[in-house]
Amino acid sequence: MHEFSIVEALLEQCERLAREQGAIGVTQVKVQLGELSGVEPALLATAFDGFKLGSLCERAELELEIVPLTLSCNDCGASGPAHNRSMICPQCQGTNTRTLTGEELLLARLELELPGDTSPLSAS
Repeated sequence: MHEFSIVEALLEQCERLAREQGAIGVTQVKVQLGELSGVEPALLATAFDGFKLGSLCERAELELEIVPLTLSCNDCGASGPAHNRSMICPQCQGTNTRTLTGEELLLARLELELPGDTSPLSAS
C-alpha cells in the first residue's frame, strides 16, 4: 500500500513547514489529488488518520480536492476535460494528447496553530 509512504512523506513535510513558522500544531491539511495519480482517496484518508497520531498534525483535518483529468490535443489544439478517464481528444477523437491536470499529488494548504493565537495561520 503506497498510501502509507505517501502519508509519511506528507506528514514530514507538514511538520517541517509548521516548525519553520513556529507553529504548535496543524489544524487542516489540504491536498490536491489528481484522479489519475494512482492514489486511492479513502486509503489516503485512513492512513492519514492513523499516522498523524503523536505528530504536530494530530488534530488536523485532511481535505482532499480531487482534480479531474484535463487534456490538450496536439493535433487540433482543443483542451478540456477528458471523458471517462480517456486520453482520446473529445473534439477530434485523436490520440495525440497530453495531460494538463489530473496526475498531481500536491500539498496545497496548511492551517497552522501558533502559540498564543486563537486563529490559525494559513500557509499555501
